[in-house]
Amino acid sequence: MSDPLMTAERVATTGLNAQSTRLRVIAENLANADSTGRTPGSDPYRRKTVSFETALGPYADAQGVHVKRIGLDKAPFVLRYEPGHLAADSNGYVKYPNVNSVIEVADMREANRSYEANLQVVRQVRDLVAQTIDLLKQ
Repeated sequence: MSDPLMTAERVATTGLNAQSTRLRVIAENLANADSTGRTPGSDPYRRKTVSFETALGPYADAQGVHVKRIGLDKAPFVLRYEPGHLAADSNGYVKYPNVNSVIEVADMREANRSYEANLQVVRQVRDLVAQTIDLLKQ
């Protein structure tokens, strides 16, 4: 059986890692929100999504989380009529990514809050361990 404080820290660390990956994927989506294909009619950047999965600790005594997979959003691309654009098809339409910046920013805020909450758990555990060591020294 492992120490409950260290277990809490390990679980929170899995949350930090998962939310860090989520933030990276969101950043990629936002960076490519206006990226079109390179040739007429070609597909642009496709929005990525992150799926999480429960992860058992090394002693199966606690659950954390890890990234199950990074997938592609199957939503259709946005078509805009821009006949002079280099990526326009024969009808003058350009395919734009299926990235909605408003949704990405909302997801980013949620991921950021989750990251901060997990970080606070790690800090709190370390403070408690330090206080325990100080108490034992007395």
